[in-house]
Formats: sequence, C-alpha cells, structure tokens
Amino acid sequence: MITFSNLLSFVRVPLAFLFLSQNVYLRLSAILLAMFTDSIDGYFARKYKSASKFGAFLDPAMDKLFVYFVLGVFLYESSLQPWQAAAIITRDFSILIFGSYLAISKKLKSYQVKSIKWGKITTALQFCLLIGLTFKLHFSWYTYGLFIGLGVLAFVELLQGTYTKTTT
Repeated sequence: MITFSNLLSFVRVPLAFLFLSQNVYLRLSAILLAMFTDSIDGYFARKYKSASKFGAFLDPAMDKLFVYFVLGVFLYESSLQPWQAAAIITRDFSILIFGSYLAISKKLKSYQVKSIKWGKITTALQFCLLIGLTFKLHFSWYTYGLFIGLGVLAFVELLQGTYTKTTT
C-alpha cells in the first residue's frame, strides 16, 4: 500500500542518484533530505495510522539503498577503502546473521520486524559520516571501529528481543 510515509521512504532513491553529481552542495542536500525523510516518515505513519509491515520493511531498505549507493560512489572515487565501507555496514551484517538464525531456528515467520535502538543510532551516525566524507574529511580507524561496535550491540539487542519474546 502506498501511503504518504511510504512515498517519503521512496524519495531516498532519487536522492541517492543526486550523489552522482560532483557538486558538494547537491551531495550535501541529498544527504540532508535523506536524513529528513528518514526522520519524518515514521512520524507520519503513526500520526495517520498508516503503519504497515510493508512500511516497516521499506523504510530501512531505502536507508540501506541510499547509504550503500553513496558508499559505492565513495569507493569508486577512492575516497573510502573497502574495509572502511565494510565497517560502516557492520550492523547490516549483524542483521543478516540474525535473520539466518531466525530462519534456521524456524522463528522467521513469527518474528515481528521493528526498529532497534542501536540500529537507529547507527543510521544517524552513518549519515553524519557521509556528510564528513562529502567534505573530504578523513576519519581515524577508531571511527570505523565504532561502527563495528554498534553492529555487535545491534546483534545483542536483536538476540535479547527474541529471547525475551520466547520466554514470556
């Protein structure tokens, strides 16, 4: 179902393509608009009672598409090394491992998709890092290590949520 909040999520696709421009201000605008749409799409879904499973899947998928696209541009331009890009998306590796766990344990169908605290923090920091990279800032390995730590925390949060649901 296409709702206003889902349309806001879909806007991140053309915003990613704006990043192909070499213009720093267009790139910055794309990131800021992606951040803005990410922050308000959930608000509108709740306000107009249009939250759905599709929207719960679409919002993070569009965030990932935007971030991966921009990381791909930075990798192509040699502004980022592959290990740095991999560190930035460690949370997504954690989600993939968790999804595999759910599938193997036959809990995937009953799992209710919802956002997690460490996932939201990671997304916000990813957008901030993308802004810094847009302005050609260089970050120490500690910054990329932080993303690895956030990925581990996201995995632990996902496991705790599953453990709590199955034991209550």
